Amino acid sequence: MRLSRLIATLLISALPLAAPLALRAQDMASLQADIVTVTGDSLLHATGGVELRYRGQILRAAGLRYDRGAEKLELDGPITVTDAEGNLITAEAATLSADLTEGLMTSARIVLDRRMQIAARQIWRSEGRYTQLTDSVASSCEVCAISPTPLWEIRARRVIHDQVERQLWFDGAQLRFVGIPVAYIPQLRMPDPTLDRATGFLSPRLRTTSELGTGLKLPYFITLGPSRDLTVTPYLSTQSAQSLELTYRQAFQTGTVEISGATSRDRIRPGEDRGYLAAKGSFALPDGFTLSFSGLAVSDPSYLVDYGISDTDRIESRIEATRTRRNEYISGRLSAFRSIRDTGNGIESNATLPTLVGDFTWHRRFSGGPLGGEAGMKFQTHSHYRASDDPRDTDADGIADGRDLSRMSLRLDWRRNWIIGPGLVGTVMGEGSADIYSIRQDAVYQGTISRLHGAAAAELRWPWVGSTADGASHVIEPVVQFVAAPSDNADIPNEDSALVEFDEGNLFSLGRFSGSDAREEGNRVNVGLSWTRFDPAGWSLAFAAGRVFRTSDEGQFSAASGLDGATSDWLLASQVSFPEGLSATGRLLVDDVDGLSKAELRLDMDRAEFGLSTSYVWVQADAAENRATDTEELFLDGRHGLGRNWTGRVSGRYDMEADRLNRGDLGLEFRNECLRVDLSLSRRFTTSTSVKPTTNVGVSVDLLGFGGSAKAGPARGCRG
Repeated sequence: MRLSRLIATLLISALPLAAPLALRAQDMASLQADIVTVTGDSLLHATGGVELRYRGQILRAAGLRYDRGAEKLELDGPITVTDAEGNLITAEAATLSADLTEGLMTSARIVLDRRMQIAARQIWRSEGRYTQLTDSVASSCEVCAISPTPLWEIRARRVIHDQVERQLWFDGAQLRFVGIPVAYIPQLRMPDPTLDRATGFLSPRLRTTSELGTGLKLPYFITLGPSRDLTVTPYLSTQSAQSLELTYRQAFQTGTVEISGATSRDRIRPGEDRGYLAAKGSFALPDGFTLSFSGLAVSDPSYLVDYGISDTDRIESRIEATRTRRNEYISGRLSAFRSIRDTGNGIESNATLPTLVGDFTWHRRFSGGPLGGEAGMKFQTHSHYRASDDPRDTDADGIADGRDLSRMSLRLDWRRNWIIGPGLVGTVMGEGSADIYSIRQDAVYQGTISRLHGAAAAELRWPWVGSTADGASHVIEPVVQFVAAPSDNADIPNEDSALVEFDEGNLFSLGRFSGSDAREEGNRVNVGLSWTRFDPAGWSLAFAAGRVFRTSDEGQFSAASGLDGATSDWLLASQVSFPEGLSATGRLLVDDVDGLSKAELRLDMDRAEFGLSTSYVWVQADAAENRATDTEELFLDGRHGLGRNWTGRVSGRYDMEADRLNRGDLGLEFRNECLRVDLSLSRRFTTSTSVKPTTNVGVSVDLLGFGGSAKAGPARGCRG
């Protein structure tokens, strides 16, 4: 009689049928079915909800017949077989060996890693390793009644899946898009979805530029073992450009190395061998240190831009060792610089730039001891070398052509807070530094110069917190800070602090120079007021204003910095932030007489369906910052979902002072569960004599579902 979902768990190793099903003593199979019948000592018949588990594989079928004498299983469909890696096989009927490693399945389909589907008339399994499919169709696209034709598919007479090597081999492969044949490939090998690295071709990219014409990049990836690989990328274009790019990567137990380079010939610089060489790496050193390095060499100023590698025009190569701990930071760095920047009068001179720079920094935070609070000590050395031997002071910024400089600095700082009376926060802070400079090849500053500098401050904050009837919280905080910083009377050239920013982040700082060569001097009072509103709905709004009042003008700052004169410009800042991903910030420097001296506005929006980042900046001309004219620029970078699978991109930088577009980019991407197509159009505008204006068009197509880590997009869906 039929049993009502009888669970018959057979430890087959204890039955006469054990020999073919259990290769080792610990190998056991379990069978579950509605009805299980054993006839004699050689036949087993199971029907109704059959489930067989063996060596991580789960087989489900409507019926199962096991013949001990023939050592085979006959299965009635629908049949599913799932292995330990999550691969799935379905079929209507099957004849398999007892250990499920050999056999034939008809009207079958295999699903690899829940991504790649291969349907076939028959599936042969052999050696527990190979799966052979005949008259097959492979695709990772979703197929259903309302969308019976996959977006792309590979049809083949035969497909062999090697489970050990995780490779798919296609015989007589035909690639189709929306059912239309587009390519025939007699032999094709592809990695299965579970394999991240395999020797073979990567996705090609079609690139069209106004200088090089239309060309194709076809990268070929070569695995050189589990920790090394090489990518070879030939590039040919219609304007007779020929290029070969190589990228070598290797992983070690303690770090990684990547070396890349290319050699090219084209009509842009006829008869010249062009190219670049780059290297980078990072290694873990003993005692928590990290060693990193990077380097780049290029044949000519326009090569990186012409071949879409980089927009950099000042190349830095460096080696650095660092360690960061809770209260300590150590860094040692050696850098080499080379400029390929076009100034309009030719390439910037490398002989007068600091081409070799060395830095060492040790920074330690610790308790203030008997003084309380928190203290810190910073020891730093710096040296830079110029190739020029000319000691004459010829530059407008006071830098001699051949000046070489070395500096050793020691700085101590301390800070302590108190709560006073009705919620006032009082702070006392101070810092002192000692510097020794050695300057060579400079007619003005030649020799050894020492400097002592100190600053002390007392600060008072009074935060007021309250709420209104609508449930919003408000925080108002007035701040006043008194700073004493006597002049050190040292005449030292300023090379690392030429650009000065005045914002709410350094309004109450003891020094606003970005480097160490210049120290802010003079007695002053820094005042500020901020107000922040926190709404119950999750958004917030903040405003801040501040100013610096000095007892006398020390003449250290330029007009564009907003800090010149006895009284600084007004610093005005605001910010609004919404939980939906929208935020906006603004910052202005306003002078009582001349009005606006600097303005910066920024808007950011980040949502699932669209994103936007835009900024506007206006800065007045300043010879001290090597800016001969006013700067006014508008930048835009945005994306927008144009449907379920389409995304549009746009970005650009517009020079409002020159009334021209510096750069513009457009992009369109299609991505679903099985296909990614990326189209890009960019235009670079320039007045450089070495880098010409160029237009680039790029196209790339990725068939998703094979090996790799490319992210799939939303499925097209099968909803009616």
